[in-house]
Order: sequence, then C-alpha cells, then structure tokens
Amino acid sequence: MERISFDPLYRLTIKILTRVGVPKRDAATVSDALLRADLEGVESHGICRLPVYVRGIQEKRINPVPRIRVRRLGGVIQVDGDNGLGQVVSRQAVSEAITSARQTGVSVSAVSHSNHNGAASYYCQRAAEEGMVMIAMTNSPSGIPPAGGRKAFLGTNPIAFGFPPTKKRPPLIVDMSSSVVARGKVMLAAKKGLPIPSGWAIDESGERTTDPKAALKGAVLPFGGAKGSALATAIEILSGMLSGAAFGSHVQSMDGGGSSANVGHFFILIHVAHLMDRQEYDRRMDQFIEEMKSVPLIQGATEIFYPGERRYHRYMERKQSGIPISEELCEELARLATHCDVEHDFLQRSHAAGTK
Repeated sequence: MERISFDPLYRLTIKILTRVGVPKRDAATVSDALLRADLEGVESHGICRLPVYVRGIQEKRINPVPRIRVRRLGGVIQVDGDNGLGQVVSRQAVSEAITSARQTGVSVSAVSHSNHNGAASYYCQRAAEEGMVMIAMTNSPSGIPPAGGRKAFLGTNPIAFGFPPTKKRPPLIVDMSSSVVARGKVMLAAKKGLPIPSGWAIDESGERTTDPKAALKGAVLPFGGAKGSALATAIEILSGMLSGAAFGSHVQSMDGGGSSANVGHFFILIHVAHLMDRQEYDRRMDQFIEEMKSVPLIQGATEIFYPGERRYHRYMERKQSGIPISEELCEELARLATHCDVEHDFLQRSHAAGTK
C-alpha cells in the first residue's frame, strides 16, 4: 500500500476528467469530493470511483456538460441535473439552498436527473462552514430488499447530518447508509478479491454470503432489519418519488446499461442564526459534546468520539502523510491515465516502489 499526496492525485483527476469533456471547474469539484472521501478514510467513495465516472461519460450515460435547470418556489428549490455528474449537480443544488436558507431560515433542495454524488458528508461539511445544519439524502440503484424480501428493491440510500463547527471543534457529521454496509464497500471487496463478513449481504437465493460477487448479484442487508428498511423507504420517497427522479428498481446503475441513472437527492438546510446567535450555538454545542465525551467508558474503550471526530483526525493525518493507494488501484488509475493520454509518472514510480 503506497501513500500518495493529495496534490498530484487532485491534478491527475482534473486532467482525466477534462480530457473526457468535463469543464475544469466541474472537474475540480469532482476531484475535491472524491479525494476528500479518501482523506477521511471512506475509500469506497473516493478516487476508486473515477474509472466508473469516465466510462459513464465515454459511453454517453453521463452528460459532462449539463444544462442544470433550477426552479424556485419560496424556500423550496427543484433542480434538474440534466444527467450531469452527481457532485456537479449537488454543488449547485446546495449553493441554491444555502442562499435561500440565509433568507428564510429553512430551505429544501430536491434534485432529479443526477448521478452518484459521492459521500453525502461532503455537502454537509460545505453547509456547516456556512453556518447551516444540513440533512442530505440520496437514493441509489436497488441494493437492499424491503423487510421480508429476498430481492433488492430499495437503494442503500445514505443519509447524512451536518452541524456547524465551533471555535473549539470541527463539525459534527453523521453519515450512514441504510444498509449494514455501503454497497461501495462490497464493490471494493469484489475488486480486490476479498471476502466480506457474514451478515453483510445475501445471494440471489436469499442465503447469507461472504462472496462479494454473489452479494452484488443478490442484495446488501438493511441495518437493524425492518428499521433500516423503513429508513431506506423514507429516503427513497424524498430523494426519488418527491424529487421527480427515478425510484426503486427504476434507478439505473451508472456502471453498465444503456440508460441514464436518474438518481435523486434531497437536501434540507437550517440556518442556525435563525434559531440562536453563533456564540450561543458554540457554547451549547461545546457543552453538549464535552458532557457526551465525559460519559464513563465501557471496558476496552479508551475514548468517546463524537460523530465525525475520527473522520476529521484521519483527514488531518492523511493531508500530511498522503492517501493510501493499493497496488491494484494504482495500476487501474495508470491504465485510465494512459487511455486518456494524461501524464502519470508519479503513479508508475509509486507502483515500482510498492513492488520492491
């Protein structure tokens, strides 16, 4: 496992995306979102997704230059992403909602005709920096069965919550899938040829499996049984049905097939300043976190971390030491760069160092 610093990977991603027709500003947005996930240790939503995005663009299943349409009605914003890259569409949807929430206190942005938009936490962090509480949701291709079913129908449908940082602490970020594990982790295990833990997924016949390839043909299980299935259902209705996007089995995978994915997103923003001044927010949030972290520990635990705290520590550590890139991913990125006629000597040097 080689560590590569952020900057060369950031530049490489931008160059590859611009080679396939993505405007530079949009390429920078996608690159930043993917690599932020890698820096935070969420590799399933990081640069490993780049080959899938490029293939989708080249096969004309993703529009590299979308004409995003926005309709505003009070604090409600409807965004038609014109089949653009999910990060690009979500950037505009969140920007519109931030502007609206500053005026009204609360804003909702419902998005249709989008694609995979990476880690939901990325948008929560951006909103948190603007003094906003955010709830971010997205649907996805069928990945988990409804409670009692053995065939995937609902997406693994993540939901994230973001709360602004205080002067003492980074933002509190909750980011979780409706499934036991994000489907991207199963995809990553399949790519690496590694087994998955029992209890993550079932195969096509409804039996539990540790084979990630069988799991991808079957279904990932919802967390908490019927509770996770219910949460995925609610997210599907908000992100898919109410937004005007596809829902359930109608959401297409961006890694194959001939039609656009029509993924939907749903963002809810609350301007903290409409509830209390920032000093009061900081004082109360710091008190809340300090009291939570002072709860007596169970045997074996060394510290209580609030949601997003370890993610932030990992981000700071990897900004200094570099992002771990497996030999397999290094080779895949090198092939992609060659295919797009982009210089990638640093990947070849990293691969050579990793094989010594």
